[in-house]
Amino acid sequence: MPSIYPFTAVVGQDRMRRALILNAVDPRIGGVLIRGERGTAKSTAARALAALLPSVNVVKDCRFGCDPEQPITWCTECRERSAKGHPLPTTTRMTSFVNLPVSATEDRVVGTLDIEQAIQKGERHFEPGVLAAANRGLLYIDEVNLLDDHVVDLLLDSAAMGMNIVEREGISFSHPARFILVGTMNPEEGDLRPQLLDRFALSVEITGIREARERVLIMERNLGFEADPDAFRKNWLPMEEELSRQISQARSLIEKVTYSRRDLLSIAALTASLNVDGHRADLVILKAARAHAAFEGRTTITDRDIALAAELALPHRIKRGPFHQSEITPDQLQERIEQLQGSTAESEPSEDETPEADSESQKKK
Repeated sequence: MPSIYPFTAVVGQDRMRRALILNAVDPRIGGVLIRGERGTAKSTAARALAALLPSVNVVKDCRFGCDPEQPITWCTECRERSAKGHPLPTTTRMTSFVNLPVSATEDRVVGTLDIEQAIQKGERHFEPGVLAAANRGLLYIDEVNLLDDHVVDLLLDSAAMGMNIVEREGISFSHPARFILVGTMNPEEGDLRPQLLDRFALSVEITGIREARERVLIMERNLGFEADPDAFRKNWLPMEEELSRQISQARSLIEKVTYSRRDLLSIAALTASLNVDGHRADLVILKAARAHAAFEGRTTITDRDIALAAELALPHRIKRGPFHQSEITPDQLQERIEQLQGSTAESEPSEDETPEADSESQKKK
């Protein structure tokens, strides 16, 4: 197996790395689209992330890598085995990295049911596709803008539901499809349709680093990796293991991360003030903010978490306003959140000025 360039050795591109890590902590966020010019470490970072993710427990001999601790997500085969009283032994495996080719067809992605065998022999035979291989792993789509729109739709639907359901001629088969979705593209080769663009939870626009010293650092690290990949990885192993530990710890903590109504109002006020279409952005910001808090070992989200999440969730959803002119930094977003909170607090009635009290006042007048 060829050596993978270490994730922690990637120079710069902080937003891209943060977006990838947040999706690693909580794949339910819905994936990330990385848009940028050629040679900016897009595919390198995606492969490196999969290599450092912790191993996962799976049902042994299951073609789909079902989670033994989540019976509700089991595939049709595991459910049938369990219903018959057969034991489901477990094992561990490395997080898979699946690269989807641009020429992929619908059957190649979702899998196929052998109708002829079902009719002639009464047996249900399912041939797994890319979604089966990617379950509980990382699904990478290079040049996603060149992929057939219908196939992209299928991928995004499965990523949102966490399940792949194939139905043909009254025969149905389902299996879990929970994966970290990473799409990359070069805008010079065409953009995605707005409907598909909005389906990606997070979006990052990256460019080549202009600072000379960092460009030199990139060259030095790449030359060192090419000269001796194993020695290079060994030097970065402590940092890789530490990041892997943080992600694993955040995964176990994220369900404990709480949020208040004030946090929800902050998110809603921010997206409304920026004229964001629909409500998907609000949910994405909340999920990403919780993931960021968990990654930092906290059980409550802050305005800073919301601002960092908004920086990744809003750029591809805003048609006009500040993002159309230039990028907004997390500091500017946090300042805007605080301003909106102040105006919201002023407009809300105090405890002494409830609607009921106001009504009684009007009657007296």
